[in-house]
Amino acid sequence: MRPIFEQRSLDDLGTPLAEVTFCVLDIETTGSDRAEDLITEIGATKVRAGECLGTFATLVNPGRAIAPAVMILTGITDNMVAAAPRIESVLPTLLEFVGDAVIVGHNVGFDMAFLNAALVRSGHERFPNLVVDTLPIARRLVRDEVPDCRLGTLAARFRFGHTPTHRALDDALATADLLHLLLERAAGFGVLGLDDLIALPRITGHPQAVKLRLTQRLPRSPGVYLFHGHAGEVLYVGKATNLRQRVRSYFGSDDRRKIGPLLRETQHVSCHTTTDPVSAEVLEMRYLHELSPRYNRVGTTWRRYCYVRLTTDAWPRLTVVNEPHASGVHLGPLPSKAVANAVIEAMHSVLPLRRCTNRLQPTVQLPLGATPCTSAQLGVAMCPCVGAADPARYAQVVGVALAALTSAPNLVLDPLWERVERLADQRRYEEAAIARDRAQSFGTAVRRQRLAEQLRRAGEIELQLGDVTLRLDRGVLTDCAMAGQMPMALPLAAPAVPALPSPLPRAAADEVLLIARAIERAGSRVRVVWSSGEWCAPSTPVRHVTRLWAA
Repeated sequence: MRPIFEQRSLDDLGTPLAEVTFCVLDIETTGSDRAEDLITEIGATKVRAGECLGTFATLVNPGRAIAPAVMILTGITDNMVAAAPRIESVLPTLLEFVGDAVIVGHNVGFDMAFLNAALVRSGHERFPNLVVDTLPIARRLVRDEVPDCRLGTLAARFRFGHTPTHRALDDALATADLLHLLLERAAGFGVLGLDDLIALPRITGHPQAVKLRLTQRLPRSPGVYLFHGHAGEVLYVGKATNLRQRVRSYFGSDDRRKIGPLLRETQHVSCHTTTDPVSAEVLEMRYLHELSPRYNRVGTTWRRYCYVRLTTDAWPRLTVVNEPHASGVHLGPLPSKAVANAVIEAMHSVLPLRRCTNRLQPTVQLPLGATPCTSAQLGVAMCPCVGAADPARYAQVVGVALAALTSAPNLVLDPLWERVERLADQRRYEEAAIARDRAQSFGTAVRRQRLAEQLRRAGEIELQLGDVTLRLDRGVLTDCAMAGQMPMALPLAAPAVPALPSPLPRAAADEVLLIARAIERAGSRVRVVWSSGEWCAPSTPVRHVTRLWAA
């Protein structure tokens, strides 16, 4: 029966290469057709830290004739394999020999395709092992020194101890020699762990690959990394669950337009480790707020956040403000004035609140010859500025608006979604899309408010998310700790958050929402140790927030 091996963790991938066991293998076949041809020979050698731990070699009876061209190339004839075991009896021994080692081969995809096909035909599962191909690595590291990267060419050029002969074991031993040569060359690019080796074919061709040396001292743990320019200024800040792996990825798979200029300017990479990914996100947000790095966009626009305010004058109205006022009811902070205006338009679509900006007294005298504003003429707003509004009825409308902003958002959402459906049925798709966007803007804004307020009501609170303990005060992180360790505060102080009912400050909004969403994602895995206030696990409080509709 086939051994069961566990999938490698990130820690395994970060294993120093000197501690990794490699199984270098090669096969010979009756031909090159992966669907029709079969294996005739298997050779393998296990190595670790430059030392051979053992070899495996056997001919295999394919049960069919070998093509003449293949016999000439390999020297393996039908008579040689006639008495050899069938592949079904060879595979269990091979699987035991390979174990959980990292499989290596030159153009290893060819070998693995035949071996996995044989495993499937024999009722086994495919190899779960990590696989390293020496061919693309050789093309990256030594292509300029040789006419081609065939195994025979490389063996002759670099004088390997073993010569490839198109026989499985000889070729496997020569590939092992190649692997050791490539590992020595790769060390110059900071390739020290297994994850580095796997990513190497994509990285070393990068125009800024020489700067990989900047990543050599980065740990494989959660935290925040900072790219610094010539004068030490911070160019970019990011978070990662594996700092080393994430930063090195910029030299390979990350092809965003800004990455090239960023790497050209980068002269130094620093980092700060954290206990867990959540605290890494929080620290990243604090760095972004404090430094506003030139290559970051998300997290650096918080100074442009604004609020929707329901005023408290004689005839209340909705307005957009940059900073919360001492009076009135506020919704926000919201990401932009465009979002805030969309929220106001959503409420105006349902409630006939006044839209003029005049300062009005409780009793408004009708001016001689005055005409109602356009909104009042269209019948979508009351017009107290020309005496065309009843104070008692207007107060009722304001009460509905207040409830929609605080406790009953569906007073606005339900009529909006009904309008969307009605307009869609009438095939008035552009108008329906406008109503849909307004409903989604309002619902999202109220949901943000609910998430933040639920966390702020808890006051000082200690939460456990798996092995991590988070301590919060009114929604911001004060310290965190792994199980069995002392609490650790972040190097940047938390933003100040006043007690409710004061609005959430712009500087704290991103952090509070970040933590609230992390708790929401964790769901039932969150355990409250203690709380000084009222704790209510964040949930989806607004119906229709994520309702989908398309014209």
